[in-house]
Amino acid sequence: MLTGKIKSDIDKLWEKFWTGGITNPLTVIEQISYLMFARMLDMQEDMAERKASRTGGSFERLFPNTPEGQLLRWKNFKNMGGKKLHSHLKDSVFPFFATLGAESDRQDGLDDEGTEKKALGHIGEYMRDADLEIKNESVLVSAVEMVDELPLTQSDVKGDIYEYLLSKLTTAGINGQFRTPRHIIDMMIELLAPEPTEVICDPACGTAGFLARTMEYLNRAYSSEAGTFKDEDGNLHFSGDLLAPYRDHINKNMFWGFDFDTTMLRVSSMNMALHGVNGANILYQDSLGKSIKENFPKQEEDFFDVVLANPPFKGSLDETNTNPDVLGFVKTKKTELLFVAHILRSLKLGGRAAVVVPDGVLFGSSKAHQQLRKELIENNQLEGIVSLPSGVFKPYAGVSTAILLFTKGGSTERVWFYDLQADGFSLDDKRTTLKGDGSSDVPDAIAKWKQYRKLIEKNASADAINEVFGDKTQKAFVVDAKLIAQSKFDLSINRYKEVVYVEEEYENPKVILGKLKALEKEIMADLGELEGML
Repeated sequence: MLTGKIKSDIDKLWEKFWTGGITNPLTVIEQISYLMFARMLDMQEDMAERKASRTGGSFERLFPNTPEGQLLRWKNFKNMGGKKLHSHLKDSVFPFFATLGAESDRQDGLDDEGTEKKALGHIGEYMRDADLEIKNESVLVSAVEMVDELPLTQSDVKGDIYEYLLSKLTTAGINGQFRTPRHIIDMMIELLAPEPTEVICDPACGTAGFLARTMEYLNRAYSSEAGTFKDEDGNLHFSGDLLAPYRDHINKNMFWGFDFDTTMLRVSSMNMALHGVNGANILYQDSLGKSIKENFPKQEEDFFDVVLANPPFKGSLDETNTNPDVLGFVKTKKTELLFVAHILRSLKLGGRAAVVVPDGVLFGSSKAHQQLRKELIENNQLEGIVSLPSGVFKPYAGVSTAILLFTKGGSTERVWFYDLQADGFSLDDKRTTLKGDGSSDVPDAIAKWKQYRKLIEKNASADAINEVFGDKTQKAFVVDAKLIAQSKFDLSINRYKEVVYVEEEYENPKVILGKLKALEKEIMADLGELEGML
């Protein structure tokens, strides 16, 4: 959580960008990202210098040890005047980013040595075409001053800073399609409960919300009492100190994100770095494209332990450019079906996924729809479906969606359903926060899922499970897979949920009429009294 001062400073800077002529929120985030990156490079160099001076050893410099090279460092240019600062950033600092990218140009996203230079250089790959779009010199000076004051030495705080910046994508009402609501992401992560030893992927990562929030989840889950503290505003911070044995894996191999929008790759790489993961594998690739077999042959099949995704549902794809193995899995042009098929292929045996899909995937009657659902039920474990209210993605889309929870391999005995009717926000375009009891079903959904998983892990009998989740009038209930198979593998919650109709009783019309007449008499009597007073 951020202090009120940091939020206030960001809000002021945001307003300056807008008044300075930069009105696209994604551009604002990009420009702030570039400045943060420049400062982080300098911080990294400072750390290496201090370490070398203590040990007396040498180190690999990020910046050339020349007057010109040292002038590329944040501490040496941050106090320049507006005009000089603008030309220095545009002509010297930003082009330097591109040279870092060139040093870490590997297809698989893994560096040879795991050095800090290589890790930051990996982010530099997506900074190659970085351009300074801040024309207003006073805005640029304000931006540099604000970034200089941000507490970027604290990994959990700097992650929160970037989350707050990304939240502006929604409030600004532009490019919001890139952003899945954070409380929905957090719920999906809680449902899967990733471990720090696992390998996690988002095949359409956007701003890397799923990956960054997974890191936050791990920090919360792996912080000792001593590693948990409050800031001046009373917000809890989690250091993730118990993750120390897993740091190398977390930094190099744990997180994988694919996207084919370079703007998103820049933003998501920075997001992961600010969440304390320098070497996240954020890679340029259309996950459904056939080139994935050449570029990432290991990762496209039987590789990931966990997949978290809200893939785009943009309609149809060109079959000639689609991965033939995915098409062999499900013959269709619809991206929502192809992504689920791709995710199934990319998971290890026993790997699990939580994926947002439009409701059409659950009940579509085409051969491809039924084929995919049959595959999920008969050859994998479709463990749960959380039905989301149709307003969750407003104002950008009003389509009804659901979260599929499945594990690769085995077969499905029963499917756990949850009818999530309220998510803590109004379901109109404004999406204002609601308070009070019943404003959100999210905590209950997570609690019921954990209760169900405990029963499964204990190998509870069908009768024991039905005793808890057999009542189909409740929000959480289970349905036997055989019943689903008999219904053409229809997975829509309304097919199985039972609605209790309460009979309404009304008074006899003659009684109501009598009451109206009596009321009329009282009114006339009162009018008579009033008239007598005149």
